[in-house]
Amino acid sequence: MLPWKRVLRPLAALLLTATITVLPAATAQADSAPSSGWNNYSCKPSAAHPRPVVLVHGTFGNSVDNWLALAPYLTSRGYCVFSLDYGQLPGVPLFYGLGPIDKSAAQLQVFVDKVLAATGAAKADLVGHSQGGMMPRYYLKFLGGAAKVNALVGLAPDNHGTTLNGLTKLLPYFPGAEDLLTAATPGLADQIAGSAFLTKLNAGGDTVPGVHYTVIATKYDEVVTPYQSGFLSGSDVRNVLLQNLCGLDLSEHVAIGILDRIAYHEVANALDPAHASTTTCASVFS
Repeated sequence: MLPWKRVLRPLAALLLTATITVLPAATAQADSAPSSGWNNYSCKPSAAHPRPVVLVHGTFGNSVDNWLALAPYLTSRGYCVFSLDYGQLPGVPLFYGLGPIDKSAAQLQVFVDKVLAATGAAKADLVGHSQGGMMPRYYLKFLGGAAKVNALVGLAPDNHGTTLNGLTKLLPYFPGAEDLLTAATPGLADQIAGSAFLTKLNAGGDTVPGVHYTVIATKYDEVVTPYQSGFLSGSDVRNVLLQNLCGLDLSEHVAIGILDRIAYHEVANALDPAHASTTTCASVFS
């Protein structure tokens, strides 16, 4: 393993631990930030960015910890940004994305309707990390989401599943989550390659007409393995490998969602392809 990679992983874990520690304050800030647009339901999309962006967290995540970096990145660029919690289990605080994924997709359906009603927009764009990049595909395919969504951008999504062993590699980033990791937990069982959920999701093709799909992957992903299994097939799909844009990018599964500005630059390109600019290592400063 490269020395930098050994350094990056504990730093990512430290950042996420700090996030969880300050979660109540961060949540209050996100809910009451009138200038940022993050979860501000008075935010109205501009002509330049006419669609609200809904951020969909990953397994063990929640509406704040995944997005302390990406939400401000997007709001500073003029987007109305919203994030939801989904997949809660009774009696389990903070760690979400653990319930049955079809039920989580129904929660996303309700949330998107709420955002569209508040903003007056006809469609939203979705950006998801890990499970949050895969779960919306159920909403698009089976719950009418294709009529309400312009684009789905996935950061290291597990579109074709992983192993339970792969999911255990999330544990260092989520202190206290180990007791929740079991194949009997619906949201985890649904993500195991070959599950009934994934078989249904991927039957008949990965995509639905009318939605623009982007997958942003990292070759250092230790959860979605091989990383290529996150890629989608379809006529309106762009599959991106971070290391083809910047060979120095050492982000793994968690870091690509919570702190990688090179990945974020590609998110911005996917949300506004008419004004896209080339993503390079220098994009970390953009």
